[in-house]
Amino acid sequence: MKRTLLIFVYLFLVFTATVVCAQSVSNPSNTPKMKFLIHVTQSTENPTVAALAFLVAKTALEEGHSVSIFLAGDAVKLLQESTLNTLTGLGTGKLREHYDAIVKQNGRFYLSGNSSKARGVTEEDLKGKPAEFALPTVLVKLATESDRVFTY
Repeated sequence: MKRTLLIFVYLFLVFTATVVCAQSVSNPSNTPKMKFLIHVTQSTENPTVAALAFLVAKTALEEGHSVSIFLAGDAVKLLQESTLNTLTGLGTGKLREHYDAIVKQNGRFYLSGNSSKARGVTEEDLKGKPAEFALPTVLVKLATESDRVFTY
């Protein structure tokens, strides 16, 4: 009788462990979601890196994480339609495709106001886009609130 009870308890524990393991493998939503900040300074002079930044942002959003993208320096030009439509990275894809996926997944863009002004990026360039001009204080705030910061 005691042996039968021990076998039953052993089988119950093995079954329970198997179910728990199977649930955690088949349900990736158990993985904690993170907040990412992608800080981009590369633009048309380095299209592969610029497109890579957007590809990483797109991928994180597809995995259920939240993403903010801060464009500074020459990178502010990435949201101009002419650049969105023409930039392609070597092995990192088309900027337009990544941008559209980021927008669809509720990604948010912040553009350095000073960099934008110096490079002729205007409110008209941001019209209809989930983007806004921002000061360095916003970059610092986003960085402190994020779990991970990527810089391209």
